Amino acid sequence: MKRLYVIVFLVIAATAALGFAVAQHSGYVLIAYKSFRYEASLWATLAVIAVLWLLIWGIKALVELVMTSSGVVNPWSRRNRSRRVQVAIEHGQLDLAEGRWASAQRHLYRAAEAERQPLLYYLGAARAANEQGNYEECDRLLERALERQPQAELAIALSHAQLQTDRGDTDGALVTLQAMHDRHPHNAQTLRQLQRLYQQRGEWSAVIRLLPELRKDKVLPRAELAELERRAWGENLSLAAQREEDGSVGLQSLTRAWEQLTSAQRQEPPLVLAYAEQLRQLGAQVEAEEVLRTALKRKYDSHLARLYGLVRGSDPARQLQTAEGWLKEHSNDPSLLLTLGRLCLQTSLWGKARDYLESSLRVQRNPEACAELARLLAQLGDTERSNQLFQEGLGLLDERLLAAPLPVPAQV
Repeated sequence: MKRLYVIVFLVIAATAALGFAVAQHSGYVLIAYKSFRYEASLWATLAVIAVLWLLIWGIKALVELVMTSSGVVNPWSRRNRSRRVQVAIEHGQLDLAEGRWASAQRHLYRAAEAERQPLLYYLGAARAANEQGNYEECDRLLERALERQPQAELAIALSHAQLQTDRGDTDGALVTLQAMHDRHPHNAQTLRQLQRLYQQRGEWSAVIRLLPELRKDKVLPRAELAELERRAWGENLSLAAQREEDGSVGLQSLTRAWEQLTSAQRQEPPLVLAYAEQLRQLGAQVEAEEVLRTALKRKYDSHLARLYGLVRGSDPARQLQTAEGWLKEHSNDPSLLLTLGRLCLQTSLWGKARDYLESSLRVQRNPEACAELARLLAQLGDTERSNQLFQEGLGLLDERLLAAPLPVPAQV
């Protein structure tokens, strides 16, 4: 309160002093320039200057008020524009997540053009355009993103490759990824997308060539990489067996592919299984039997034992004797019992074959064992049991068949 009194006193004193100064001498100001002439007292001139200053200050304040006001004063103000951009971002992201592609593209493009860091919004708009089949617009949006943020070339290219893959343009995606691989050879995401694309295209030899880089740069977990390696080599063996050489599907091509494997890989049961199966399909039954026998002698595997019963070696009796040797330690393996039943069928040991096949079914109900035993029983005259086993085998072959609707029998 005292401060207010002091201020009022000082204002009154200043006004009195100014009035006294005006009364003592009014002063004189003359400004002349060519035909312009201004004459006034000093105090009047000072008053004009003060009024002009107040007018300029008021105009400036009004402009600032308009520029920073809410939408009530100026709907095109910076604050309102920022709010509209934020609304566009929120709507665009929600539309993108819920699959409203046209709306998502429109909102995210608007946000991208207004933002200083627009990459994510351009990528979202490009995806929305891609989902609508507007591939040219999708590519244009990605080019625009590259113009605005050239330092994000890799991220944009990876997104482009994924969108190309989604639209079925795997050739274009491969070109994009290979270019990025050349520029960024150790980028994990580039390697990962390349690996997936090669798999999708069935280019297993390319996957094999990529494996050392995947391992070196630790792109995949160890277990996943090992599984990928086994599958790649297995698929490569299958492709090699189908390759034509000199007008015929070549056994030599398969052998070369097998020899490309390391010694450790040639001992892995899944790869041995793939190799032996391809040998069998090519008619190289004796070679397949030798490969399986060697692998099973080294390390027993149930899948290899099952395939051993489907190949014909040079000496069926010796083949049966070899398989019966594994029975001592694996008497409860249904695959081995099935194989023994099949080998007995090859050597015309009907009673022994029936015993082995029934033993296999006691351990595990298997459609193959059902079918083999049903065929044998049909030849032996037990047609009723044979038909039962055929029906059971059909049901076990694919239980999904039982869920499919069947036509209603016609009324007679």
